[in-house]
Amino acid sequence: MKKKALPGYGISRKTLLSAALAAFAKLDPRVEFKNPVMFTVWAGSLLCTIAAAAEWIGGLPPSSFAVQVIAWLWFTLLFANFAEGIAEAQGKARADSLRSMRNAITAHLFNGGEKTKDVKSSELRSGDLVVCETGDLIPGDGEVVEGVASVDESAITGESAPVIREAGGDRSGVTGGTRVISDRIVIRITADPGEGFVDKMILMVENATRQKTPGEIALTILLASLTMIFLIAVVSLYPFSRYIANESKSMNALSLLKLVTLLVCLIPTTIGGLLSAIGISGVSRLMRKNVMALSGRAIEAAGDIDVLLLDKTGTITYGNRMATELIAAKGVSEPELAEAALAASLADDTPEGRSIVALVRDRLPARPAAAAGGAFVPFSASTRMSGVDFLAAGGESDPKRAIRKGALSAVREFVEGRGGTVPPEAVGACERIARSGGTPLAVSVGNRVLGVIHLKDVVKQGIKERFAGLRAMGIRTVMITGDNRLTAAAIAAESGVSDFIAEAKPESKLEAIRQEQAGGHLVGMIGDGTNDAPALAQADVGVAMASGTQTAREAGNMIDFDNDPAKVIDVVEVGKQLLITRGSLTTFSIANDVAKYFAILPAVFSGFYAAGGRSPLAALNIMRLATPESAILSAVVFNAIIIIALIPLALRGVKFNPAAGASRILRKNLLIYGLGGIVAPFVGIKLLDMLLGALGLA
Repeated sequence: MKKKALPGYGISRKTLLSAALAAFAKLDPRVEFKNPVMFTVWAGSLLCTIAAAAEWIGGLPPSSFAVQVIAWLWFTLLFANFAEGIAEAQGKARADSLRSMRNAITAHLFNGGEKTKDVKSSELRSGDLVVCETGDLIPGDGEVVEGVASVDESAITGESAPVIREAGGDRSGVTGGTRVISDRIVIRITADPGEGFVDKMILMVENATRQKTPGEIALTILLASLTMIFLIAVVSLYPFSRYIANESKSMNALSLLKLVTLLVCLIPTTIGGLLSAIGISGVSRLMRKNVMALSGRAIEAAGDIDVLLLDKTGTITYGNRMATELIAAKGVSEPELAEAALAASLADDTPEGRSIVALVRDRLPARPAAAAGGAFVPFSASTRMSGVDFLAAGGESDPKRAIRKGALSAVREFVEGRGGTVPPEAVGACERIARSGGTPLAVSVGNRVLGVIHLKDVVKQGIKERFAGLRAMGIRTVMITGDNRLTAAAIAAESGVSDFIAEAKPESKLEAIRQEQAGGHLVGMIGDGTNDAPALAQADVGVAMASGTQTAREAGNMIDFDNDPAKVIDVVEVGKQLLITRGSLTTFSIANDVAKYFAILPAVFSGFYAAGGRSPLAALNIMRLATPESAILSAVVFNAIIIIALIPLALRGVKFNPAAGASRILRKNLLIYGLGGIVAPFVGIKLLDMLLGALGLA
């Protein structure tokens, strides 16, 4: 089913206007101070503006060159603010669409017994019971405690196909603002007003600009340190230049304007201006995949994890094991095996049970009343079997007619306890099925094993290639399954996971995560049940299903509204892309600065050591720029427009191909953003120098 595009992610005129207005609003020094690099630019621009205004008031109008340089210094700030503003505007558009879902909804609140009263959704509190019927909007986040219904979640997920939500199990969670499209359910509200998932998503988007991840903080400190070093170096040049000017009886002391221009071109303004936009766009890209990160730290951690724990069912395989074959034991007819399998499955409402009934009906069109008078025995984790018990003439259970289907080891124990044995051909069939990646179910009547049912769980298309890509990036994938080792090994080989844990219990996930973390690894996992909550809380990246239990949702640090277990792979890729984008643009920014030195340093110092009308530093003018003024202005203009040129890349992210491998990606990005970062200023500044000269602006 094709998804509808989520609102709020196109760059519309409204988004551009909002970003432009935000760019001016962010000139507030209290806002600029949060970014050391851009605050330095702000302070320098302000000093130059004040100095030029003071000279003008004193009767000395500033030159055209000074006006242009000061204007482009402010443009540098505005373009950096615009980059952050457009990222925020995209997120706020999404927040506005979500906020519209919070309009007051009428809730049918139980008011004692079976009576209900209508109240506003804003009046609901955690623990309240409400009833929702066909056409009702669900008034708040909660869990289904009674009934089963189809729910339209397209308002959040964009997916038009309805989903089933039912009491019990791991598909009981519902989200406020979604709509019941059939049947009736009773919901226990689990979130107070302002604390639901939609509220958290809105808060995450609106607070994205203020939530710095550890990586962003570390990079900000590095950029601040570089800025401070260059600031000290440039400031120290002023008294030195005055001393040289006095000694040489020259008037070529460095002006404040040249010092500020030199500083702005030396410090890493490109990454300084784009850093916030990169972080905010990472949140937006994850939300476009219908995953809500409860913190920016979680997204960054997703890019750093090196071990990924995955449930087999629903993540690696489609999860609906279907009966495909009946294998009768020696001396047993297929109709006899089919009749017993049918009797054990008629009351089994699991997908596997229904598939067995469908298979037998196909094989035996004239279905016998095999389970008439029998009492269904449901499956349990302790017995690992289900079946039917029949009563003898005296009203007691008849052991000779007891039918069981389940794991071979469980059925073996059942029949041997009644004096029977398992025929070798049944054992062989189970081993063959397990080796092929299927699941064998043995079927017995009394103390006889009649044969085996072959259940097949299909590995998802393309999953092997995705695991290969993750492995190339240094991420080890571990499949966790309750299947026996043979079945687990077959699925692991077919899907391409790095390792597997078979016959796992709920506590096995927590134990595996702790062992990996003790070895210095960062671990990610996904889950939806109450028994997954400890592991989700322990994992560095825990992705919980929105349809899962409240306990699981509270334990994870990400929520997947598509309820797709394989989404954890997308989460890892978004995290990797965020880190790669930040690293690539940092490389580009520093490489840019290296190239800009060749343009502005000879120009700034050209007048100091003039000999015979020509400066010895002219040899450094390898770009052959026309005049010192043209070189300085071209460098400042390039410094400003490169920020605006890189905004689409910062928002979209650097293209990431997991299958390429970490070393190949590193080499490619160094070539593109390292070498490209050096070449681009040479070309750009030279073209600007020619343009400014042609226009007579420098």
